[in-house]
Amino acid sequence: MDASLESYARGGEYVAVRSGRLFVTTLNAEATGTPLLVLHGFPTCAHDFFAVAPALAKRRPVVLFDFLGYGLSDKPARYGYSLFEQADSALELLARRGIREVDVLAHDMGTSVLCELLARRARGLLPVDLRSIAFTNGSVFVEMASLTFGQRALLSPLGRAFAKLNNRASFEVQLRRVFAKKPSAELLRTMSDLAERSDGFSRFPSTIRYVEERRRFAERWHGALATWEKPALVAWGALDPVAVMPIGEKLARTLPRGELVRFPEIGHYPQIEAPETFATVVSEFFDRGES
Repeated sequence: MDASLESYARGGEYVAVRSGRLFVTTLNAEATGTPLLVLHGFPTCAHDFFAVAPALAKRRPVVLFDFLGYGLSDKPARYGYSLFEQADSALELLARRGIREVDVLAHDMGTSVLCELLARRARGLLPVDLRSIAFTNGSVFVEMASLTFGQRALLSPLGRAFAKLNNRASFEVQLRRVFAKKPSAELLRTMSDLAERSDGFSRFPSTIRYVEERRRFAERWHGALATWEKPALVAWGALDPVAVMPIGEKLARTLPRGELVRFPEIGHYPQIEAPETFATVVSEFFDRGES
């Protein structure tokens, strides 16, 4: 276990929810600011935000967790991995922590989980108060996305066979392609370790089905975006080859109070490729909401 992964594992705990155990890391839990919930993406986990979390947590508690099927959380073989189920787990975690008001920062797949939270809020079904929200590099408008070869293969009828061929080397090659700035070998190894853990590669054909839900429930989720009347940040890596910049631009236009920030030389992972800039932009946005 490398130093980054060891630190990540040591700093968290397991919280039981209805369908399994979530691996949860909480920073600055005693702070009085509105808690910030971070929703990560596919195929990695909340470790993607581990380096920027201390900067985000200077004035507020920050709650990071790995969704079921990801990272250090349980990866049950018999589970749907629907975005609706992932949203349920997030809300159950908040309830167990006694959190009734929350800011949310979402990346990649997590942006659609956030959209589902907005849809429930629009219907009066959300048990927590969402205060401010921030999106970063996720294919919310999936028809505009440019899926990778691996994503397309996993979504095909041959997805399970393709998953069996997947290994650490091929995973790291595909992951490297979504970065604009070359990631370190150590970082890729950590991301691969977390994805592979507990037979994680074999879960990919199930966990990636969220892409189909993005198409199926587009009206539900896009409509919810248009009803969000509170502050919203869209912080986007402009060189993302998958969740391309026009998606971020359309998202900012759809949100009535959408604020767009572009990171010109950054790819799919702004929180990794430009951690200081990313943390500053996101922290300042949420700080304005506090004041």
